[in-house]
Amino acid sequence: MLSLSLKPVTPFTHQTPKFPTSTKCCISERGHCFDIGDTFFRHESATGRDLGVLAAAIYKKSHNALRVLDAMCGCGIRSLRYLAEADADFVMANDANEEYGSVITGNLERAGKGYGENKRWVITHSDANRVLTECYLRRDYFDFIDIDSFGSDSSFLRSALGAVKLDGLLYLTSTDGFSSGGHRPLHSLAAYGAYVRPMPYSNEIGLRMLIGGAVREASVLGYHVAPLFSYYSYHGPIFRAMLRVRRGKHPDNRHYSFISYCSRCGNSYAISWDKLSAIGCSCNANVPGSLIVSGPLWTGPLHSAPFLTEMLNLAEQWGWTGNGTGKQLEKLLNQMMDESDPKLPFGYIKLDEVASRAKVNSPSLGTVLSILHKEGYAASRSHIASNAIKTDCLMADCVRIVKELQQCTASENEKYQRVVEA
Repeated sequence: MLSLSLKPVTPFTHQTPKFPTSTKCCISERGHCFDIGDTFFRHESATGRDLGVLAAAIYKKSHNALRVLDAMCGCGIRSLRYLAEADADFVMANDANEEYGSVITGNLERAGKGYGENKRWVITHSDANRVLTECYLRRDYFDFIDIDSFGSDSSFLRSALGAVKLDGLLYLTSTDGFSSGGHRPLHSLAAYGAYVRPMPYSNEIGLRMLIGGAVREASVLGYHVAPLFSYYSYHGPIFRAMLRVRRGKHPDNRHYSFISYCSRCGNSYAISWDKLSAIGCSCNANVPGSLIVSGPLWTGPLHSAPFLTEMLNLAEQWGWTGNGTGKQLEKLLNQMMDESDPKLPFGYIKLDEVASRAKVNSPSLGTVLSILHKEGYAASRSHIASNAIKTDCLMADCVRIVKELQQCTASENEKYQRVVEA
């Protein structure tokens, strides 16, 4: 388990600030009206912004300071929310496109002054790498750096690690579903140092590829990173990871290794660097092409349960849980906490694959989870795939369970039919 230094969040009342609106404002999010102009903006990314704000607010409460660098701010909605909701002391909002300047300014003016001695924000227009590098050279370090990049441009990793404070947070992004799906292994190798091949849980591989790339870059600088949460969303697709940066080598190097998947038996295993010469599956299939290996990737936990608990508690205090969109955020955080069980391995198993191997209809996910728990297995839903489970149960036992379920269902149907005929 990962050890966290964050102090528990003390209860406080959160009220969305009521900033003056303008006639240009046409979009609203969490009570904040803002203009998007001609900038690129996704309504669907609101959940990712919610998660970032919650993490930033927890950092502020535990460290009593929060300086944010929004390296690719777009219209500035994330910067606005860090100021208004996370109570950031200062935000540097950067976007390389100077034409967005008036839109960003108009939005951030709703959160206070951007000038004078007590200014809370500043806008810059430069390449993100240049901004991050200049901050490092000036020793102007930030507590929280948000890099909402496009594609698999990992060139920001090293400069971001140089600009973030020790014990600070990095919020990274990838939208490269082709590489995570194993369709561009040479590209993923160049970007993240991982040769990725097609696997049945490719969207989780996307998160592990992103974190693994950060692990590699951090180790070069003498740091180590650990994920506080990892989030996947199908629109885009979007892969986001919130990482804490600390000095020193990672205490557990076994979490940066290779992942194998056997298409014959359906099981997955982690392969350490010293075992690469003896790669094989326990099923001893020896079928050419049946064993697929990707890596190196992050194979450790995707989330920190204590940190997610703080996020959920804070979301409840702010009234972000409950009905409507709040129900979805609450469900997501609870699923992430379930996924944090240290007994759960990487990857997930799609019930359609289990049903196909068992040659039966796909069973109820809830029923399968219940049986797995009764039999002593660790199991949870996956926030990444709606019809998939994370479990330490091998594929053969999953197949046995769904076959037994099918037999029970058939027996019950036969009894019912007899009663009807009588």
